[in-house]
Amino acid sequence: MKAEIIYRHCRQLITCAGTAPRRGPGQGHVEIIPDGAIAIADGRVLFAGRTADLPHAVDIDGNTRSVDADTCSIVPGFVDAHTHALFAGDRRDELRRRLAGESYLTIAASGGGIVATVAATRRASEDELVRTTRARLDEMLACGTTTCEIKSGYGLELEAELKMLRAIRRLSREQDIDLVPTFMGAHEIPPEYRGRHREFVHLVIDRMIPAVAAERLAEWCDVFCEHGVFTPAEAKDILEAGLRHGLKARIHADELAESGGSLVAAEIGAHSADHLIFVDDEGIDAMAQTNVTATLLPAAAFFLKLGRFAPARALIAAGVPVALATDLNPGGGFSPSMPFVMTLGAFAMNMTFEEALVGATINGAWSLDIADRAGSLEPGKLADAVFVHGDAIDLIRIGAGSIAGVLKRGTLVAGAMLKA
Repeated sequence: MKAEIIYRHCRQLITCAGTAPRRGPGQGHVEIIPDGAIAIADGRVLFAGRTADLPHAVDIDGNTRSVDADTCSIVPGFVDAHTHALFAGDRRDELRRRLAGESYLTIAASGGGIVATVAATRRASEDELVRTTRARLDEMLACGTTTCEIKSGYGLELEAELKMLRAIRRLSREQDIDLVPTFMGAHEIPPEYRGRHREFVHLVIDRMIPAVAAERLAEWCDVFCEHGVFTPAEAKDILEAGLRHGLKARIHADELAESGGSLVAAEIGAHSADHLIFVDDEGIDAMAQTNVTATLLPAAAFFLKLGRFAPARALIAAGVPVALATDLNPGGGFSPSMPFVMTLGAFAMNMTFEEALVGATINGAWSLDIADRAGSLEPGKLADAVFVHGDAIDLIRIGAGSIAGVLKRGTLVAGAMLKA
């Protein structure tokens, strides 16, 4: 196949190519290729390597467009593997209260938190959810995200959950980012079921999951396994029900306290356990033995002022694959930026830049079971790429406008990179 466009002579090319997921010492072992190049045809990568090797690797003729990218470095498009990007309402008042010293749990007990967003999302129309979420996705795209997961979970009743997932399906067709839908009806106990906890669990299992599966609205099922929300036994029941209906499992685990969620993930073979701020050694060992990805969300810990972050170093040392994600949401995930998450991964969780980059790309794709097509730049995969002014590590210069351009399926969709 002839190359339609080539980008050559870039300062640095980091492809993150190779076996996925990256774990242990391998998480930080990436090749930095100087004077790199990528060749693209039909939205996919034909070649990624040294510019000197390009003429021998692909067919180039007079119709091939060529761009000198000598001022830029190229990395894979970011895969944001955990977001709550679709919602209605505004909880910035809670941000002010938190900055004044109130805790997340205190605010939630007073009627804030998830249930505040649930009320607004139930009132919103599908069209409104699509419109407001599209603006958030545009922000994410400008920050280099080319694939992201989006959860339901702000409906907590059948029709509202279906409305959210239908809106995600519409958005997947109407904008550039590839979306991975997750059903999370077990995000919180809605106010009308307080005191009838088990009835709500049965509602999720017996009505919501079958309805979601019947319309093929989600690929994943998630549950918030936390003290005061869903117990490990309930989380297991819900995720196993999802598995019976063809929904793969992931779980919110050990976020606000050690909850046993990491052990549930290991027991049922969940693809990902997320947050893990309070995961203990037993949970880490169980995840390492069962190939569970640790999807870490340092921006959530930062914005919630939790005073600690997930133990990335211990997870990597144990051989657990680590992914990074924004947790974009209305109450504790205010940034759409994967580079900001990578920066927190480096400075708050002691990851190297290379480990953070792998977490934001190929390991994020692995956690979503899409590493065969996204998360790295190698022949046959989607031509999703981020162009960085200067060296790749300049991505962590937050606020400096480091992203020069973003490619999605080979098309420039954000930024003002040099044109052919």
